[in-house]
Amino acid sequence: MKVRVLGCSGAISKDCRTTSFLIDNDVLVDAGTGVGDLTLDEMKAVKHVMLTHSHLDHIAALPLMTDAIASSLAEPIQVHALPGTIAAIKSHVLNNVIWPDFSRIPTPEQPFISFHELHVGQTLEINGKYIEVLPAVHTVPACGYAITAGKGCWVFTGDTERNPAFWRRINQMEVAALIIETAFSNREKALAKRSLHLSPSALAEELDHIDKSKRFPIFITHTKPAETELIMTEIQKFDQTQPFGPNVVHDIRWLRAGQEFDL
Repeated sequence: MKVRVLGCSGAISKDCRTTSFLIDNDVLVDAGTGVGDLTLDEMKAVKHVMLTHSHLDHIAALPLMTDAIASSLAEPIQVHALPGTIAAIKSHVLNNVIWPDFSRIPTPEQPFISFHELHVGQTLEINGKYIEVLPAVHTVPACGYAITAGKGCWVFTGDTERNPAFWRRINQMEVAALIIETAFSNREKALAKRSLHLSPSALAEELDHIDKSKRFPIFITHTKPAETELIMTEIQKFDQTQPFGPNVVHDIRWLRAGQEFDL
């Protein structure tokens, strides 16, 4: 299984694309602006989109990608999401005001997009990949994902604040890589808490929930472009002073667009 990072920024700027990951060539996890770097042929190969939640930085390219490849679709793009996410997209995006309702055109019987409800704890099998829906704590209904083809899990928190249920499940898994958001620096930690995102100090507390016997690389995503360097500096300082419990130093890295994981 190959995971390609299309976008991992918390906002846009030059060379900054918002959240989207391509799993093999047929599954997207989130559909942020990073999808725009795919070729038309690569977009045509996508058959499933797994959304974590309804915020624009995670769904912006879904209607645009569908429009780009609609004429070549032999079957609908299957969009998998929590019920609240689907309801928000139908009400506020594919509402024939912001964008055409691709879940009903060209016909309700053969639309460009079909929606499929997910629930936390559910596991889907898609072309040999097993995708488990993980809990997230955010301002709208949200989830994360653990994806495996049998050689350890690639785990994505989605947008979340403190999340005990997530860590309980992670400690039961064989994790190959953890992608975790840290949207704000510590100087904005009050805003991070209000908006249900992590700051480096909150990240330190969260990582302390990892079972001490487990070791896997941790990649930081969803940083705001104006604060990325400060966020990573603050995380490095935390790691150097071992805030994660006695004798624990995590392998923490900055996620970058274009990175690939082979699992």
